[in-house]
Amino acid sequence: MDHQGQFRRAALEVGIPDDELSRFTDHLRLSIRLSGGSGGAPVGQFGGLPRLPVGTDWPTAGTSPLPFIFSVDCAALPRIDGFGLPADGSLLFFLAHQEDHLAGGTGDRRYARVVYVPADTDTEVAEEPSIPNFVGEQYDVRATLVAELPPWIATHDDDEDDEDDLSPFQQQLVRDLERDLPHLEELRALADDLWSPDGGLASADIGGYADDEVIRSIAEQTLAGREKAGEIVVPVAQWYSQVEKEKHRLTSEWVSLARFSVADEFYYGSFVIRHDDLAAGRLDEALSVTDFSE
Repeated sequence: MDHQGQFRRAALEVGIPDDELSRFTDHLRLSIRLSGGSGGAPVGQFGGLPRLPVGTDWPTAGTSPLPFIFSVDCAALPRIDGFGLPADGSLLFFLAHQEDHLAGGTGDRRYARVVYVPADTDTEVAEEPSIPNFVGEQYDVRATLVAELPPWIATHDDDEDDEDDLSPFQQQLVRDLERDLPHLEELRALADDLWSPDGGLASADIGGYADDEVIRSIAEQTLAGREKAGEIVVPVAQWYSQVEKEKHRLTSEWVSLARFSVADEFYYGSFVIRHDDLAAGRLDEALSVTDFSE
């Protein structure tokens, strides 16, 4: 479905100028919310045992099997402009949340895995590992589209306390956007009306913006790597502002592949990937970040 065209038609009908509309849609992304409950055809499975290619072993970190979180049928998911998920086949997500959290920042990527199973692959239900309480409760999930904006737009409203949460760089971005988009609030409301979550408890979100702290971590590692290679020198007094600028640049380069809570919602798992890697099917390039839930 042409979601950008749908939004454009709705905005023009209420008299929003085309130039404002184009500027706003540069920031607007849609994500796919996966939720349990009734209504709509299932698009995936949380918990239980995964279906793996015949003869394929359960993914492991060393000798330890990785917990299976969920899987989705890509052909059953709504298609989103500019989000290069495979057109068919299945995506399976595995994560050992505690180990991945402790390994954060070390570059150790053993504890998280995204497995793509092409549509024409013979699969079978994997044999359950002989570990007590290893397999979570199984339930089907259904898909809903949700509108997303960058954190610096989504956080900002008329509440001064929220604006104080933004960095000076982000506050300037907001001021520039408000100057160029007199109908900003109308555009935000219109996006929410078209693609608002149904209010059910989300199991996961696919696509949309990567979490702000995840992008911050990537930005800090990118700048530190460039400094170590002698490409740049960032004065200590300018480090924070440079990280904010690098975050802004990386936001257009990276996309959230999946976000979800695990372990009774005490941990929060996140897989992110570059747009180019996703479009090229390089799912092994996805990075995972596991943190405590707020």
